[in-house]
Amino acid sequence: MDPKMSLLGGKDPIGWWERVLGRISLIHHHCSQYVGSKRVSNTWWRKLLYTWLVGSTICSMWTFFYMSSQAAEKRKETLTSMCDERARMLQDQFNVSMNHVQAISILISTFHHGKNPSVIDQRTFARYAERTAFERPLTSGVAYAVRVLHSEREQFEKQHGWTIKRMDTIEQKPVHKDDYEPENLEPSPIQEEYAPVIFAQDTVSHVVSLDMLSGKEDRENVLRARASGKGVLTAPFRLLKTNRLGVILTFAVYKMDLPANATPNERIRATAGYIGGVFHIQSLVEKLLQQLASKQNIVVTVLDTTNQSYPISMYGSSSNASDDSLEDVSMLNFGDPFRKHEMHCRYKERAPWPVLEIATSSGIIVIAFLMGYIFHATMNRIAKVEDDCREMSRLKKEAEAADVAKSQFLATVSHEIRTPMNGVLGMLDILMDTDLDVTQQDYVRTAQASGKALVSLINEVLDQAKIESGKLELEAVQFDLRAILDDVLSLFSGKSQEKGVELAVYISDRVPDKLIGDPGRFRQIITNLMGNSIKFTEKGHIFVTVYLVEEVRDSSDVETISSPRNTLSGFPVPERRLSWSKFRGFSQEGPPCPSLSSFSHPVNLIVSVEDTGEGIPLEAHPRIFTPFVQVGPSISRTHGGTGIGLSISKCLVGLMNGEIGFVSEPRVGSTFTFTAVFDNGCSSSGDYGDPQINSQSNPSTLEFHGMTALLVDPRPVRAKVSRYHIQRLGIHVEVVPDLNHSLSSVTNCKTTKIDMIIVEEEVWDKNSGSSALFVNQLSDQGVAPKLFILTNSISSSRTGNRSSGKIQGCPAVITKPLRSSMIAASLQRAMGFRNRAITRNGEISRLALRSLLRGRKILVVDDNDVNLKVAAGALKKYGADVLCVNSGIKAISLLKPPHHFDACFMDIQMPVMDGFEATKRIRAAEQSFNSESQHGDGHGEAQGRAKNWHLPVLAMTADVIHATHEQCLRYGMDGYVSKPFEAEQLYREVSRFFASETNWTL
Repeated sequence: MDPKMSLLGGKDPIGWWERVLGRISLIHHHCSQYVGSKRVSNTWWRKLLYTWLVGSTICSMWTFFYMSSQAAEKRKETLTSMCDERARMLQDQFNVSMNHVQAISILISTFHHGKNPSVIDQRTFARYAERTAFERPLTSGVAYAVRVLHSEREQFEKQHGWTIKRMDTIEQKPVHKDDYEPENLEPSPIQEEYAPVIFAQDTVSHVVSLDMLSGKEDRENVLRARASGKGVLTAPFRLLKTNRLGVILTFAVYKMDLPANATPNERIRATAGYIGGVFHIQSLVEKLLQQLASKQNIVVTVLDTTNQSYPISMYGSSSNASDDSLEDVSMLNFGDPFRKHEMHCRYKERAPWPVLEIATSSGIIVIAFLMGYIFHATMNRIAKVEDDCREMSRLKKEAEAADVAKSQFLATVSHEIRTPMNGVLGMLDILMDTDLDVTQQDYVRTAQASGKALVSLINEVLDQAKIESGKLELEAVQFDLRAILDDVLSLFSGKSQEKGVELAVYISDRVPDKLIGDPGRFRQIITNLMGNSIKFTEKGHIFVTVYLVEEVRDSSDVETISSPRNTLSGFPVPERRLSWSKFRGFSQEGPPCPSLSSFSHPVNLIVSVEDTGEGIPLEAHPRIFTPFVQVGPSISRTHGGTGIGLSISKCLVGLMNGEIGFVSEPRVGSTFTFTAVFDNGCSSSGDYGDPQINSQSNPSTLEFHGMTALLVDPRPVRAKVSRYHIQRLGIHVEVVPDLNHSLSSVTNCKTTKIDMIIVEEEVWDKNSGSSALFVNQLSDQGVAPKLFILTNSISSSRTGNRSSGKIQGCPAVITKPLRSSMIAASLQRAMGFRNRAITRNGEISRLALRSLLRGRKILVVDDNDVNLKVAAGALKKYGADVLCVNSGIKAISLLKPPHHFDACFMDIQMPVMDGFEATKRIRAAEQSFNSESQHGDGHGEAQGRAKNWHLPVLAMTADVIHATHEQCLRYGMDGYVSKPFEAEQLYREVSRFFASETNWTL
């Protein structure tokens, strides 16, 4: 991105401000150089700052006045719109009423003057006018006055029974409506013609008999109406009886139809009478404003401006309006061209305070002054920031040095603690190979167990230190998941049998046989979780399951393998789904790992460890993964431990791109579930190091392939686990719930041979009589299948009778926890097959090591005499020819090609010259020798031995922080073993170099 574009329109305000500060600093630097003194440069910046502040103030004032003018203009436009709206509505409604009054005039012309006799009388007119009043919403009443000539007056008065009254006296002397009595009015004076009211709506019935030509306003109105043929309005005046301000709309009623161009004289001669509509101006306008009740924020005044010099106020008063000079005038057209009307509108309240304008202008000033302050403060603090940067750089170096010192301290402590422990455990292991009585062996085993516990504690503390320093990394090697879980089962089998707790593992068939990842850290997680379960479980079961995440997310069958009612031991357990319900991989947010680019064929596993132990109290749930924190203060005293196992496990799960969670109910049990991402080792051919030894992958199990076993177990979960382990040997398994069904299966099965029947101990011990009868009936089948019992522990009574299964009627025993090696060994013993190295994992490693190391000449380099004795003793035990030296310098002299050593075990931390430097020089000597050999200058013996001289060098170290695989490779080592030696780890390393040279069978 262009820096200029980013500065002007970029989306990163922090980066923009940093660039601004950088440019200010650069300008300040150049000014200090070219301008000279700091005083002069400060004066120049101060002038620039003052100019900025004055310009900002002027801009703020202009903004205020501009926004104020815009607000006033908008206020004026709003007033005009509201006033025009009211004027239009008033005019429209008046026109509607005027049209209906004109319609009544046509009605009278047709049915009163056009009929003889007339069909309209006062009652009919009043009723009609009342019923059609809704069509004239603005009129308060209508009345009809007939034209009477003076010659017709006497006859007219006799016909109607009343005298024509005059109106002008009422106009001169207005009376209250309660004092108004038409009988007391004076008769109309003699004149050429009269216009007495003969029909009137009930609301104005008091005008009946009044002569409209005797009133000044009405006379002018009547004369103009009959001459023009249009509706005409009076000037505003006080109405009779109501004494309220109003106007009268008058239409002339003609005896005949007149042409549109009729002259005034023709219209006067054809006039028969006059129809008038009375309008109360105040009521008229109030009705209009009621329709706009939500907009009563303006004051309306209606004026008759026929006389511009003396306008007449028809409605409203300016006293209710504000002092605001803003006013709008709208013209009104009521159909009478002679009369002019206007509507004046003003706001009720003064214009509000210009809060927005003030806030905006004030904001501009505040921002301007703030930027000026920042600018000023920046210039003053640039020098101080430079000093602070130098100080921070110094402190950073000190902190880095302290971190290095801390790491070195941990490495030293680790080495110094593990070195004597290596001697103790090594010597104890050597002591175990001597002739000891039973008591002595027990003492040695106790000492070994205590030493290993101490080493485990040290490892946990150092792992926590790695986590805190961010130096914990994972390996990527190929391993067998099922073999690892079998090893963990073997580790806890003794404790589970002592407690009578059933221990089981189930791995889905969809999980690949080989995975690529860090098997050691995966084993550490499983060991931590199962170790906690063993501690806190006194009855029931501990059940480990492994599935693909896709199976659990997409299939309900997976969840039924262990539900709260269908469990391994029959004891209730918490709802397992709750342990992973908050995982991102099971929600709409998608998988928890944002990138799996390091894996070409990722395999996402979900592992659950379920137990029926004490459970975790609810108040302890939030701190369960906190380092060095346990559920209660008595836990460490009762069960031991440091309280960092779960914390480390959570960190390891995170490094494996997974999540961990749990569900627990007090006095019911707990279930811990975590996910982890590995690569598929079956579909990848990349270079991931050498695979772990698979103690269960033995060709001797091929003899079971094609056999059929009948498993008798009424509990579905337990039957599924047993079938999983038996099927790993290539045996086809059928499950039946009881002995009767199994006997029926053996009897009725003609096509498939049943080679063995495996019965759960719960079924066998349920009824001894039924079990004995089953054995007898099975013996009658000719060649009877072999009978086995699955049991959690072997009692003393069963040990002698059922151990081998060779005594007639006594079935052989397969001890739980089930592993394929244990099942294979039991089947081989009972069925008479030759036992081919189906022993414990440790025995396999020992036998394999003896085969690999027999006759090998190995150099051991260590500055500690005890470690030399331990290493030499451990290697000699497996048949190796060992030579020991105590310094790296001696090792270099002995390993200068050509030599006769097959491998070298090199300690890392040694005085004068450490193992890394010694290995580096050994590799340099080998490279030089190989180069000479390629040019024909090497020794004949060396040329005959190898074309490329490379001695396997394995690091020996008690430093579990710095002695990583990558560091060893960087200095030319081929691997490393931690002190003290373990047979499996030692075999894993040496097998990479010697396995191809030795073909061994156990």
